[in-house]
Amino acid sequence: MHRNITIEELLKLANQNKVTMIDVRSPSEFQNATIPGSINIPFFTDQERAEVGTLYKQVSPEAAQERGLEIISAKLPAFVQSFKEIEGEKAVFCWRGGMRSKTTATVLELMKIHVLRLEEGFRSYRKWVVERLETIDFTPHAYILDGNTGIGKTVILRELQKEGFPVIDLEKLANHRGSIFGGIGLEPHNQKVFDSLLVQRMDQLKDSSSVLLEGESRRVGKALLPPVIEALKDKGTHIFINLPIEERIQTILDDYQPWEHQQECIEAFQRIKARIHTPIAEEVEQALQNENYSLVVRRLLEYYYDPRYQHAAEQYPEAQKITIHVKNIEEAKEKIQQIVSKQRISHSG
Repeated sequence: MHRNITIEELLKLANQNKVTMIDVRSPSEFQNATIPGSINIPFFTDQERAEVGTLYKQVSPEAAQERGLEIISAKLPAFVQSFKEIEGEKAVFCWRGGMRSKTTATVLELMKIHVLRLEEGFRSYRKWVVERLETIDFTPHAYILDGNTGIGKTVILRELQKEGFPVIDLEKLANHRGSIFGGIGLEPHNQKVFDSLLVQRMDQLKDSSSVLLEGESRRVGKALLPPVIEALKDKGTHIFINLPIEERIQTILDDYQPWEHQQECIEAFQRIKARIHTPIAEEVEQALQNENYSLVVRRLLEYYYDPRYQHAAEQYPEAQKITIHVKNIEEAKEKIQQIVSKQRISHSG
């Protein structure tokens, strides 16, 4: 008989790399949100799930069960084979620990394939994430990279993370660059996926004395930052980076590659056009049509982004601010590295 386990037990096994987590929900459910690190072996396709759900609502639960049994019976050999190919301990879950994971676990046990089954399914994990975000004791000293658009905050953070610095990359967790143009060429994560990845990252860094992150607004793409991150920003040290505008323009062009996404850029600009002085807005619009992206970026920095960022430096007391003037991103990274390393040593001492 398969063994039921709680979400806490499952996550402990997963953190120790002792289990493969298998989400048996449909592909679209899996795509929408899952437990990080899980793989998808769907019990039903999206179309089959819709059909069974319709029968459940419009005919009866019994009719839905009969149709579900008919569907799964036809593809049982391939379904079971997918589990056979996975070595080691396996744990299955569906949405609320109902028919799909129960049937999966029972069938696999009959075939002598032992699995664990998550009680209350993915729903219990989502509940755990929400509670964790509200109660987590996460109080390292935060270094927040701030400054105008295009100074390479994300590039710097990712380079520092490669070198072993404790970084929470909010844009990576949200799969969005944080601006009105930030979703271009990306598929932004929803709140559930963002929250799950954030909790996972905070747990990885819970014993760190400091953490680095970017000075994002309350919303990054589709995701709202939780109070625990806002608290880090309120109490942390803000490093404001000053970089020449030519460097910033090139950084943005390298990152966004607008020539690959002209129509998306035009559509994104329409959302902010009304907030820009009309002659400038018309110049930007014409430059977009002419694919003069350097001019587009320059005008948006000068007349939209930079004025909006000016107030940011005034939100925090001088004791919380460090300003650095640099020629390029590499120099910025080195200076930030020195600041953080020096203060980490003084804090630990």
